[in-house]
Amino acid sequence: MSNPKTRPEKAAPSKPAGRGRAARAVTAEAPEPAVPKTAPPKAPANRAERAAERRAAIIEAALDEFIARGFAATRLDDIAGRAGVAKGTIYLHFKDKESMFEELIRTALVPMINRLHAPPPIGGSVRDMIEGFAENFIREVATTRRGDIVRLIVAEGPRFPAVADFYYREVVSRGLAGMRALIELGIARGEIRQKNLARFPQILVAPALIAVIWQSLFSRHAPLDANEMFRVHLDLIFGERRTA
Repeated sequence: MSNPKTRPEKAAPSKPAGRGRAARAVTAEAPEPAVPKTAPPKAPANRAERAAERRAAIIEAALDEFIARGFAATRLDDIAGRAGVAKGTIYLHFKDKESMFEELIRTALVPMINRLHAPPPIGGSVRDMIEGFAENFIREVATTRRGDIVRLIVAEGPRFPAVADFYYREVVSRGLAGMRALIELGIARGEIRQKNLARFPQILVAPALIAVIWQSLFSRHAPLDANEMFRVHLDLIFGERRTA
């Protein structure tokens, strides 16, 4: 009979040791699968960026073509060629030439008109706000290519009533509503004495349109100081500013 004391013990520790090594290995390797989960999805972001860049290029090319040829004579082929894209690519972003022109109006002019609906700053006068808007309009629209969009509407709007209607809804009606609200505030504060001016806010914005048209047609013959013209116009409405 064999001696119980000399009987070999079961190698119990060997298995836990193996499991311990495996556990340590798993523990060491555990963070690796998390790396792909935190990586940003590059491909979709790049596709979105490229699509946005193509859309911006199409809009820029459309403005160039509309200015050079006029709205009626501009073809989608011309816009695609200038933008460096296939004609079919345009239809991924716009259904036709009219919707492309509407996007120009929406992005170039509507944000500026929306500023009219902001309340005057504390301590500021209605005149200060209107004068500030006029200066921005002259700087950002009348003397830039944005003014060409307005000139195209004036010149070709009668032949394309849908485009003219869109311009009226998005720009003219909002602009007049903003100006009327400012006029009414000026009347309530006593800054404007002529109460009937609220019925005709077009009078207040007339110099802006004059500046746009004059810049394209007559500035080479008689340069116009549009800012000074607007200040004189406001003097007629608000009264002359007092100087120290």
